[in-house]
Amino acid sequence: MRFLITAGPTREHLDPVRFLSNRSSGKMGYALAEAARAHGPVTLVSGPVSLPVPSGVEFVPVVSAAEMAEAVLRHYAEADVVIMAAAVCDFRPKHVAAHKRKKQTMERSLELEPTPDILAELGRRKTRQVLVGFALETENLEASAEEKLRRKNLDWIVANEARALDAATNTVTIIGADGTRESLPELPKRDAAVAILERVLPRRR
Repeated sequence: MRFLITAGPTREHLDPVRFLSNRSSGKMGYALAEAARAHGPVTLVSGPVSLPVPSGVEFVPVVSAAEMAEAVLRHYAEADVVIMAAAVCDFRPKHVAAHKRKKQTMERSLELEPTPDILAELGRRKTRQVLVGFALETENLEASAEEKLRRKNLDWIVANEARALDAATNTVTIIGADGTRESLPELPKRDAAVAILERVLPRRR
């Protein structure tokens, strides 16, 4: 099996020194990449993080959502299992300044535009791939995850709370398109990654 896994945040620049982003550390995605190596070749597409690159994987560093979309779509056709663990920014500044914006002249509001919905596009293009998404919420976690699972044509979704960001552990609920649902206890992210793969891989198309 060939794996395509995303990890970390994206950064959407306002100017060369400022950007919009989120608190994702990349730890969950990197743990998944390390666990998947035992099952086949792994391509890891990662936003900016301060983690060492796992040995034995094809590593593709990106910064923005647009760069992540391009890298993921380039590798999608050859993948058997795709796990989208990255925390991709939903919006980016509509106008990016070529030079650092001065405080005295900087606008007090930002005009934003949507970034590419990578997961939805993968769901539209899916043929033989097993497609796994992640849902992170601060409320109505499982209901929101189930809605995302259906709307984006996923095979599985992993629901986790916002406290997982930058933490060493994770507490997840794994929900399948066939109605399967399993809540796992709090685990180190490496153990959570192994548990996720154990449940996803037997369902390969």
